[in-house]
Amino acid sequence: MKMKILKYGRTALAVLVGTACVAAFAGKFYPVRIFDMQLTALLQRVMVDFSVAAVILLSLLLVLTLLFGRIYCSTLCPFGLMQELLMTVLRRKTGVQKNLPYKYFLAVAVFGFLAGGTVVLARWLDPYTLFGSAATGAWIGVGLSLLVAILVCFKGRFFCSNICPVGVALGLLSKHALNKIYIENDKCVSCGLCARKCPTGSIDFKNKTVDNETCIKCFKCLGQCRKDSLHYGIKPAASVPFSPARRRILVSTAFAAFIAASIRGGIDFSKAAVGKLKKAFLPAGAGNPDDFANRCLNCNLCVQNCPMKIIKKANEDYLTVHIDYGDNFCDYNCHKCSEVCPSGAIKKISLAEKQKTQIALATVNEDVCVKCGLCVHECPRQIIRKEPAGYPEIRMDECIGCGACQSVCPVKAIAMTPVERQRIL
Repeated sequence: MKMKILKYGRTALAVLVGTACVAAFAGKFYPVRIFDMQLTALLQRVMVDFSVAAVILLSLLLVLTLLFGRIYCSTLCPFGLMQELLMTVLRRKTGVQKNLPYKYFLAVAVFGFLAGGTVVLARWLDPYTLFGSAATGAWIGVGLSLLVAILVCFKGRFFCSNICPVGVALGLLSKHALNKIYIENDKCVSCGLCARKCPTGSIDFKNKTVDNETCIKCFKCLGQCRKDSLHYGIKPAASVPFSPARRRILVSTAFAAFIAASIRGGIDFSKAAVGKLKKAFLPAGAGNPDDFANRCLNCNLCVQNCPMKIIKKANEDYLTVHIDYGDNFCDYNCHKCSEVCPSGAIKKISLAEKQKTQIALATVNEDVCVKCGLCVHECPRQIIRKEPAGYPEIRMDECIGCGACQSVCPVKAIAMTPVERQRIL
């Protein structure tokens, strides 16, 4: 009974989370806490503003992993759930997989760059970012997701066990979790039934061992054993002889050097990551192009949930999401992008703060203006003045650059100019 509760309870939670993820990226509604619990985005938030909420959520995630293992990977990660669905459809089975050493260096590089101030590597490897990028049709996300899908066909959830930096980080904690999946050697007859259900190849039935570092706690193996030798819980203590390994010392030294180099590389790269973004319009709460270029994961959740559809995906001109005033303007009474951003690239500001945040400046071209006065009536802050026979005059010290005036101008006489650094007026 306990095994069935674990298996079906985990499956029900995964289905609920997966449904919420699809709904969020379809722009239907946004279940805040689900995406606030994505590890890389959460680490980014902690480093960006060190908010109490972010620290509490990160601590909760780490404690859950130390108590129950990598349940994050089987219940909260949308990219993992996508792979699980694919495996279910294809009915793929996985052989025993080993921990490949390179995955640790890959994870160190990703999180080292993150500590160095840039998410440039995370955009290519973070599972949440890949899911968001693929769900919104961005070519990078779609292309990488197709590669992972091919990997699933031949190697199951190999990405989760030997590539994903989030999986590596949580796996190191899961290895020492209080509750583990383990085999009672005396009862096990090495039939392999449990191993056939394992999507990560974590069960070595021949040697009667379970690798709880790669095990994602999907609980699909539970209930398969006809001898009741497979369990989930606190593993009985066993005496393990201590053997000081010289190789471990050398590997640890290499890791330390690699961590330092990764952080240094992240710092150096972050200085050069801005590029053309200085000319881009950014959502309220983005701060400035330098910070935003190194913080935005390009998950595109803000793109999908912007009611005015002015936030666009990264393209060849801008390496992050950005605002395009071509077809619409920023609604004065909306701060949805601030609410949905899980990484802190767009800071969580109140509507009142957003209504005072200057993201651009509007200017009037008097050579084109026909003095119709539509912009005066459309301005939500009422900062445009116009004499009966004169041109509109915009008070620059109070303009937030929402673009409402530009959107109603019949002759395109009003242009928007980005600011170097956003400020609250």
